Amino acid sequence: MAPDVVFGPDDEGFQPLVDYDGAGSGEKSCLARWDCRDTGALFALVKELRELYIEYQKKRASEVDDARLKFEISTVLSKEGIEIYMVSSNDRPDEVKFAVPLLDLDLAKLVPGCPWKLPQKIHLQAVFPISRNYSSVPSAPRLKLVSTPDLKSLFSVDDVKLPPWLDGMCMAEYLPNLEENLKIQVVDASASIGSRRRFIEALAPTFGRPLEADPIFCRRATVLSISGIFTFLVHFVIPLQFPKQQPILTLQSSQHFNAQGIPIMSPPINDYPWSPRWDSTEMVERIYDFLVDECQNFKRFCSDALPQQK
Repeated sequence: MAPDVVFGPDDEGFQPLVDYDGAGSGEKSCLARWDCRDTGALFALVKELRELYIEYQKKRASEVDDARLKFEISTVLSKEGIEIYMVSSNDRPDEVKFAVPLLDLDLAKLVPGCPWKLPQKIHLQAVFPISRNYSSVPSAPRLKLVSTPDLKSLFSVDDVKLPPWLDGMCMAEYLPNLEENLKIQVVDASASIGSRRRFIEALAPTFGRPLEADPIFCRRATVLSISGIFTFLVHFVIPLQFPKQQPILTLQSSQHFNAQGIPIMSPPINDYPWSPRWDSTEMVERIYDFLVDECQNFKRFCSDALPQQK
């Protein structure tokens, strides 16, 4: 049997099967020609419903009695991939939410050996309150960048400072400047992989060859260190903003364990000497010099932690 599909009370006007009949094209919905033996049938149905629902929401938004929103929709609706959604609320004015795709780039090509299996996307989310008071000055929309989760390995949209929305501005004016700035930052983020890779490569002459390292985005590395008979690991977490931001270090004892048998680890460390102007070799050497003393503090920390388990 074909699946039942239930929508919320706000979407009572969404009748996908009726819409097909009303179109007069002779086409039938996936539900009308459901084949339980077809392994791709459910995916095809979800895709079909999604496309119909997007068009339904666009139609709803275009019927709103708000001159500003009608203008926004008419000027950006031609942009491929844009989505619009009506948001109803009992305790505040209704809103129209836009999701605008940004950057016509294959982001995976910016990263050699990139493991992403699906396209990575960045969208501008713009939320406009519906206003029927034509004498008021329209307020700026609420703006936010959102991205697919895997993109955070390369670039975090949370770190992007959005350009200001000026009085009287519309999205058609706002988007070109935003996309230009965003493209520069994404390309810079791709280039910063090389800086992180050089830092990881510089670990070997001083600490020895890393036990583990992230070969694609170069965000993490782990080395084995020894001070006398004390053996410990040094975990490096290298931020996206490297070298402006320094790596976070965490020390892990190879000889001390808590009551659960888990190796004792230090709190994250980032209060060591650092300058983004140093070359990779000097960065690593300064960290090594810092750890010569810090490892003794960590050894005492591990020893002090053991009696607490008795």
